[in-house]
Amino acid sequence: MSHDDLAPADLTLRRWRSLDRATARRVARQAADRVSGRVSAFETTEHLGAPLHRVRIERDGQEFALIPGGPVSLGFDPDAWRPTPEQAADYARSVAAGFGYAADLRAHLAEVLSPRRRVVLDTVLMAVTDEDLTEPPADMPAVLAARGLRMPTSDEWEHACGAGADTLFHWGDTCPLDRVPYTDPSGPQSSPNAFGLRIAYDTYRMELTSDTGAVHGGDGGESVCGGYGALLGWLPLATANRNPSTAEFLHDPEGEDLFEDCSTRPVLPL
Repeated sequence: MSHDDLAPADLTLRRWRSLDRATARRVARQAADRVSGRVSAFETTEHLGAPLHRVRIERDGQEFALIPGGPVSLGFDPDAWRPTPEQAADYARSVAAGFGYAADLRAHLAEVLSPRRRVVLDTVLMAVTDEDLTEPPADMPAVLAARGLRMPTSDEWEHACGAGADTLFHWGDTCPLDRVPYTDPSGPQSSPNAFGLRIAYDTYRMELTSDTGAVHGGDGGESVCGGYGALLGWLPLATANRNPSTAEFLHDPEGEDLFEDCSTRPVLPL
């Protein structure tokens, strides 16, 4: 397929990165036309050592980022990750405090992060910012469908957050260990990610997807309020963290009224 024949739905992340700016702009305009929107921002940044086009499309007053799909790698491999001595020491202090975590940091990561895997995803438009739930999670698909939108899948959320990176966080493998996100509003989580999304930016936010077994981007502040330690205070923002214990509580009868503290990140299909 030539660049002239390329349609937005045919994009893969690899193909998107190979396009020159003029072709990428044309594809972005086609995507905007397809959803009756307009390109509100276009720039080319550097990500993972190569150029990456960043596109925002505005429709009905809401901004969406273009998220190219195709075959992508998701998840995190704790065995291939090497924590810094400072990260290991901080986690050891959390273990010593008696919170019941696994003695080995990699074992804990294996419990809370999704495993490394390959999936194939559609190219979509995804809301730049998450929006609060207005109805219980079970009712949100109908609410969004009335606007031509849907909830993302967990795989789509994770891909949109990591943008092809295999690091612990969307900004890298490390985080400040002298503070937690709540007390560091200008930290690395505050910057848009590679696709231009404001995502995994506040541990008090709990983003829901169509997967009831996952909560993304935060844990409702549990790690901060619990005083679990700096690394564990940042970990809810990890790209592959699905916060399984938080998800289980939210879908338990005792936690079903907490949906007003949750959000979702609408997807606009192409």
